[in-house]
Amino acid sequence: MRQSAALFAVLWALSSGAMAADSPSIEEQVAQGTDVGAAVQAVGADSLAKATVSFADGVTGYPDLTYATLPGYRPLKLDLFVPAGADAHPLVIYVHGGGWMAGGPRRSAAYADWPKVLAALAAKGYVVASVGYRFSGEAPFPAAIQDVKAAIRWLRANADTYRVDPARAAIWGQSAGGHLAALAGVSCHVKSLAPAGRVVPAQGNVETTASTAAGADEASDCVQAVVAWFGIYDFTKLAPQPAAVESAGDAAAQFLGCGTQPCAESRQRAASPVTYVDRSDPPFLLIHGTDDQTVPMAQTELFEVALKKAGVAVTKIVVPGVGHSWIGKTPDSTRQASLEALRVSIDFIDRAIGKPR
Repeated sequence: MRQSAALFAVLWALSSGAMAADSPSIEEQVAQGTDVGAAVQAVGADSLAKATVSFADGVTGYPDLTYATLPGYRPLKLDLFVPAGADAHPLVIYVHGGGWMAGGPRRSAAYADWPKVLAALAAKGYVVASVGYRFSGEAPFPAAIQDVKAAIRWLRANADTYRVDPARAAIWGQSAGGHLAALAGVSCHVKSLAPAGRVVPAQGNVETTASTAAGADEASDCVQAVVAWFGIYDFTKLAPQPAAVESAGDAAAQFLGCGTQPCAESRQRAASPVTYVDRSDPPFLLIHGTDDQTVPMAQTELFEVALKKAGVAVTKIVVPGVGHSWIGKTPDSTRQASLEALRVSIDFIDRAIGKPR
């Protein structure tokens, strides 16, 4: 038995050597199949960057598209949902919540599969983008609104690639995202909130690229309609709440970059959508739950008054019996409020920027 085993080992070694002589080694196979860019500009168009997801009704999802690369920060990304067909489509930009410090483009309120919701909206004939931005722990105000505006500009700069109609864009957000959507809607010509200009490294290496797409500097970040769910619109009127209640005030202080010190009123005003309201603003839809203990409904009420006073078209909807994120006292009440908010928001978008089909 020992002799047989030894003989088998010798035969196996000989056959393995013969095979190795006839075929390239693993490392040689990997090396032969590897592409090397002729210049640093050729680096980055990797296989994962080209990944797509197929949704119902011919909608194509493009996850994690980079819209800005700012030195010192992670690449800023968005998810894009593009309908079938060769025509240019109206654009809907969604901005997530999370107290400016959490959440992400694939989460919203109590919806179990938010990308599926956005893909269903795209199937109606919209190009839909869900945008990520820098959190308050990374960079305080005005970083997040500059990022949202940079995403809008990037989408317009890439209008031909993704079949976007640049003349028709709506922005939509909830909670912190509702604040950012509203701020974007009222401040498209405010230089202090505009993103930095495009930067192209003079001598790039494999880790540095242009900060955003060519043409983004010239593109507009104005929008033609705004949907805001339970957002903050005036930081100067954000009264502190009892310590036992999760308050938007603590998150707001971090977002504004005030630390443990009281925020200067000038900084609060600079971050407040109500500051920039004028008659040229696009139409607004504001929705809030009566039982919201995180963001007071008074925020929506005061913003409605300011918009109406300026002559801006605004629709306010109050959802009874539900709190933040449409959470009700029962699963059924949460479901009903969530679906109703979705219905009226899509109907408003249809009417505001034109039914695409």
